[in-house]
Amino acid sequence: MNPYYSISTYLKETYGEKIYKIALDGGFTCPNRDGRLDTRGCIFCSKGGSGEFAISTDGKSVDTQIESGLSLFHEKKTGNKFIAYFQAYTNTYGPIHKLRELYESALSHPSIVGISIATRPDCLGDDVLSLLEELKSAYPYKFIWIELGLQTVSEKNAVYIRRGYPLSTCDEAIEKLHHLSIPVILHLIIGLPGEGRRELLESINYVNQKSVFGVKLQLLHILKHTDLEKEYEKGMCKPLSKEEYLDLLVSAITHLSPSVTIHRLTGDGAKELLIAPLWSLNKRDVLNSLHKKLKLEHAYQGKEFSN
Repeated sequence: MNPYYSISTYLKETYGEKIYKIALDGGFTCPNRDGRLDTRGCIFCSKGGSGEFAISTDGKSVDTQIESGLSLFHEKKTGNKFIAYFQAYTNTYGPIHKLRELYESALSHPSIVGISIATRPDCLGDDVLSLLEELKSAYPYKFIWIELGLQTVSEKNAVYIRRGYPLSTCDEAIEKLHHLSIPVILHLIIGLPGEGRRELLESINYVNQKSVFGVKLQLLHILKHTDLEKEYEKGMCKPLSKEEYLDLLVSAITHLSPSVTIHRLTGDGAKELLIAPLWSLNKRDVLNSLHKKLKLEHAYQGKEFSN
C-alpha cells in the first residue's frame, strides 16, 4: 500500500494507465509583475514565473507546444494520455478571448485528457468563471483543474512573500470553484522564513477544511535573481536541511485528509538557477528517503487526521 494518495495513483485508477503532464507557457504575465499590484513578483519567484520546465515557446502556439511535448514522451513509449499544464505565471490573467483560444486548443487535442491551470485566487473574475463553466459543458469527458498559489495561511508571511491578496480571497475563490464542481489544487511552501511545524499544520488544516481535490507541497528554493536570494545573502533566510524537510513533510502527510490527492512532495528548482538547498537536486534520493522514513515511523497519510 502506498503511504499517501498520490496523483499518479488517482490517475491510474481513473484511466487505467499512467498519465503524463506537459507543462505549457501561454505567454501570460502576473499582477505582481505588470504593475497592477507590484513589479517585483513574489519574493521567491524566478523571472520565468515558475515556468522553467514548460515547453519553450519561441512564439509557438499551444498546439505546437503540445506536439513538442508529446514527441518527447512518444520517444520513450510511455503512454498515450496527457495533461496540459498551464504553468508559467498567472494563467487566467488575460483577455477572455485569449483564454478561450488557449484552453480550447488544449482540450480539443485527442491525446489530452484534461487541463490544469495554475493561477491566483484574485484572478478568477466572473468572466473567467463563466468561461470555465462553458468549457466544462463543452468538453464533458475532459477535466479542468484550477491550481491556486496559496503558499501559506499566515497573513503575516503572505505580506512578507508579497503574495498580494488576503486569505479571504482564497476562501471566496475556492467556494466559487466548488459551486462549479471544478477541482481545486492548493500550493503550499514548506520552509518559509519564520514558519515551522505549527505554521505548516495550520496550512494543512486549511486544506482539510476546504475539502479540495489536491495539494502541492513545495520545498522553499532559493533561486538566482530573486529577492529571496538577497535575503539569503544577508543571512536572513536559512534553507532547510534534508532531515528538517523530511520531518516537516511527514507531519504534513500524516495530518492531511486521506481524500486529498498529493500532486507534489518536493518540487524542482532549475539547476542553473538553484542556490540552495542543493540536496534537493537529487529528487529520487529525497523521495526514497521519505518513503524509508514513512515506513520506519509506520506513518501514512491521514494517520493524525481528525474530522
